[in-house]
Amino acid sequence: MNMINTNLPTAELQKLDAAHHFHPFTDKAGLAAKGARVILRGEGVWLTDSEGHRILDGMAGLWCVNIGYGRKELAAVAARQMEELPYYNTFFQTTHVPAIALAAKIAELAPGDLNHVFFAGSGSEANDTNIRLVRRYWQVKGQPERRTIIARWNGYHGSTMGGGSLGGMKPIHAHGGMIDGIAHIGQPHWWAEGGDMTPEDFGLMRAQELEAKILELGADKVAAFIGEPVQGAGGVVIPPSTYWPEIQRICNKYGILLIADEVITGFGRTGNWFGSQTFGIKPHIMTIAKGLSSGYQPIGGSIVCDEVAEVVGSGGEFFHGYTYSGHPVAAAVALENLRIMQDEGVVEHVRDVANPYLAERWAALADHPLVGEAKLVGLMGSIALTPDKAKRAQFASEEGTVGFKVRERCFANDLIMRHVGDRMIISPPLVITPAEIDVLIERARKSLDEGYKIIKDEGLLVAKAG
Repeated sequence: MNMINTNLPTAELQKLDAAHHFHPFTDKAGLAAKGARVILRGEGVWLTDSEGHRILDGMAGLWCVNIGYGRKELAAVAARQMEELPYYNTFFQTTHVPAIALAAKIAELAPGDLNHVFFAGSGSEANDTNIRLVRRYWQVKGQPERRTIIARWNGYHGSTMGGGSLGGMKPIHAHGGMIDGIAHIGQPHWWAEGGDMTPEDFGLMRAQELEAKILELGADKVAAFIGEPVQGAGGVVIPPSTYWPEIQRICNKYGILLIADEVITGFGRTGNWFGSQTFGIKPHIMTIAKGLSSGYQPIGGSIVCDEVAEVVGSGGEFFHGYTYSGHPVAAAVALENLRIMQDEGVVEHVRDVANPYLAERWAALADHPLVGEAKLVGLMGSIALTPDKAKRAQFASEEGTVGFKVRERCFANDLIMRHVGDRMIISPPLVITPAEIDVLIERARKSLDEGYKIIKDEGLLVAKAG
């Protein structure tokens, strides 16, 4: 079989896929029974599957295709780089031009004194780097006992052993093998957990859990705090306005390193180059990936501030790295992606055009009988599904039952909108136009209408007791 033959019938492709392809985050038996959706092409915000459906990708792949699909400039750059230097490593006092140029460009775009880039192949790998980096930092400073990293329940920092341990996704933890020296505090999810508190009071309370945890563990034992500016995989949880200023104050007070995981929020997603700029965070380390190359090549990294880089650099050899750190083809493609974003004003488009228009259309979904809130920052949005808006009630059914049914209606209506539990989330390509936003909203509302009828007919429109 020609492995790039796109003319095979869908059923045959699905059969081959089920026989040999072990998918991530998937029930293997369930997928085999149903058959995978086979995507053939992409252009702009649109995907085409093997059945000829034209699908609006409301998730930009996995939060990553920021400049949209089908940019031939990136393919041309990749081809040129493959012909010139398809691979070389950056170990053993060696470098190459794409890695040099990309590191310099990232340092130019990053705020403050975040001037040093350690490359990885993904955000997960970069967060593994961060664990070793902050622990090595404190070793060199003569405080090796400062090794605990505090993170948040329902945060997501990847699914490697290190990234999965940092994250607070309990299903990942339940599969075992988590590393030690990681502690977790509550998330700033007012809709689900705020009770009768105002969002502002709740945000302060959740941030102050960090101080309580530092004191519980001992400030001389804590190395760093890590958090996403906006929790992405946790359901697009946008923190109250009081949250990040208080987190920053606490980190500063106790001398704790602050890591902003910008794998999703970096490179324009929130209407600034980085989510830290949107929320006024001043991190020591930023985790980056996804939008760095718009997903066209696998690449990630850690942007490190001057002081941390200088301390770690003064300690002799840093025994850490990856075969593909700063891979020349990935670096060249990422650099071209950033050029396009700057030259075409993609971040400005998000800030001045797409976000204002989507914010208006998205907020109007809150009038739907199934929707309790509709939140948006930049081009990251979520809607909370609820049987009782006034009480911010959860469904009596197992969490995610209702969300899954609405997601299936989205797929049926040629819209990719993801569900996290009983929240629906979007993160479309940053180049989406107002006309395409209209299509997204039309299909989202239709899917909510159809989902609402199914949920009522199946007797699921019932609030959890208490």
